Amino acid sequence: MSRSDVRKVRVEHADGQRLDNFLFRELKGVPRRRIYQMVRRGEVRINGRRAKAGTRLAIGDELRLPPAFTSESKAPRAGADFLETLRTSILHTDDDLICVNKPYGMAVHGGSGVRSGVIEGLRLLFPERGFLELAHRLDRDTSGLLLIACNRRTLLSLHHAFRDGNVEKRYDLLVYGRWAHRAREVQLPLARRSGEGARRLVVADETGKPAATVFERRKESHACSWLRAAPKTGRTHQIRVHASASGHAVVGDERYATRAQLAFSSALRPRRLWLHACRLEFRLGGEAMRFESNLDAEFADAFESLRKV
Repeated sequence: MSRSDVRKVRVEHADGQRLDNFLFRELKGVPRRRIYQMVRRGEVRINGRRAKAGTRLAIGDELRLPPAFTSESKAPRAGADFLETLRTSILHTDDDLICVNKPYGMAVHGGSGVRSGVIEGLRLLFPERGFLELAHRLDRDTSGLLLIACNRRTLLSLHHAFRDGNVEKRYDLLVYGRWAHRAREVQLPLARRSGEGARRLVVADETGKPAATVFERRKESHACSWLRAAPKTGRTHQIRVHASASGHAVVGDERYATRAQLAFSSALRPRRLWLHACRLEFRLGGEAMRFESNLDAEFADAFESLRKV
């Protein structure tokens, strides 16, 4: 068992989420009974004030989290190899912004069994910078472009741009089967659901929030298709759920693919989610910004391997 220290956490992507559900994820390994006890006793504070378990969070809220015993003492800390991988993944850095081409398998922040992610690593690489915060997130198993703000002005500007749909995002992905449409817009509302244990799932449900993704076919075969996705909204797991709901889950998606699909691609190496954030376009301080990340050779090799099956 290990004991955490008092820390402050700023809400970045949990707008409208209940406090208790946020804490279940943030304090992975802490018993739920203890989490509810923290809230009742006022040990957890939102913007310096007591709150209830059902309080809805807003982007920008600052949470005070008390010391807590967890079962994650075996999680590795950021080592030299991790920091060197992160260092070589930096595509751009200036006084306002850092852009990283995040490798798959690297978390964007610590938690849920991971002591260090991109943000913790960057703070070690750039200790002279007093402010480094994630402007958005990528799933741990998704590779590609990630933006980190170097000051609060940039952070707020990027948060507004993502929230208002003023960031043009593109993803490359491999999906199971032949995608029949050259281009198709999928419009399916998405809702959060609880899965097995503490697993979080997102499902297509008419009671959920509106979501739209445009998929464009780049290459295809009978077994696999290579798509370019342009999400018009920014819901959690949006591309993955829209692809799966269309009958073509992302290759290697252990959360939304069927067992048969996963078995079909089980021989692929490395075993990963074949989803890559390849382009970001936006304006920052009146300046047009564009970042692109070329796919690694493994991605193309995976398509060729499945195409030949």
